[in-house]
Amino acid sequence: MPLQPPMTVRGGQPSARATRLMIRDLARGRQGVAEAGDLKVQPRETSGPGVRIGDGSALIHGARPWQGAYTQSNVGDTPLDVPPTGPFARTDLVVLRIEDPEYEGERDPRRQDIGYFHLVQGVDADTTTVPRGMTALPLARLTLPRNTAAITGEMITDLRQLANPRTERTLRAVHSQDPDKIPGRHGEWARWPADATWDLDIPTWATRATLVITLSGLRAEAGSIYAQLRTRLGERVSKPTVFDDDGTTTRRSSATLADTLAIPPAYRGTRQQLTVQVNQNDAYGDGELSVADGTTLVADIEFTESPI
Repeated sequence: MPLQPPMTVRGGQPSARATRLMIRDLARGRQGVAEAGDLKVQPRETSGPGVRIGDGSALIHGARPWQGAYTQSNVGDTPLDVPPTGPFARTDLVVLRIEDPEYEGERDPRRQDIGYFHLVQGVDADTTTVPRGMTALPLARLTLPRNTAAITGEMITDLRQLANPRTERTLRAVHSQDPDKIPGRHGEWARWPADATWDLDIPTWATRATLVITLSGLRAEAGSIYAQLRTRLGERVSKPTVFDDDGTTTRRSSATLADTLAIPPAYRGTRQQLTVQVNQNDAYGDGELSVADGTTLVADIEFTESPI
């Protein structure tokens, strides 16, 4: 293939292929929907033999070498018919297909849409990719029982991926100075330590938050200790981590709390508080756990974007 002409010169006439190759390079070789809610496949609002594909945009890579990539946008819901099943169950694939006559098919771009939603019928039950040689983006898999006409949400498996998911990572560190023992009554969740409190600005696009909190140099004394620790973001809490120490002398220990929390739509674009909570059970020990001079608290927060 000859060197493609540059697109940034006056009077130049770049080819369609040069444009597609530029799209491919700008997408860094990735394909998928543009934003988290784009092109979601859902049942029709009125139950029936078909689905609807929501609005949004996507990048679709050509199936052949040096074909480049295509962009497609859907404005509003688009219906797609799904033939009913007979005496046998069937699995179908909903895709956004590109049928460029330079590479496949016989569609005329002057009269027909070369990008359209397409149903690939009778695929394997665990299919996640389009048939070899087809330029298309998989959106959803439909698992249809026998003798079924109406499509319900339970039959739809979302296969969308983001072309370029956004991430934002923040590290916060605090060195405790003043002693801070576990507050409240044993057996009840309480916010502790007080220094492990951070105000976070949630990105408008974030759908998940991965939280890793490290409490290093905790001071344990006066007997054995059994406690649970968890993170809290706004009103959402993580699964607890156990702190179990059977010592009797004064000693230093560390604990790591980690979990991934879904970000509710109401949290996006707002400021939420991240804290640590503790629940000590005195039935397994009556020792004291505290932060003191030499305790370091580290919060590693990563917001990510994924299809919703």
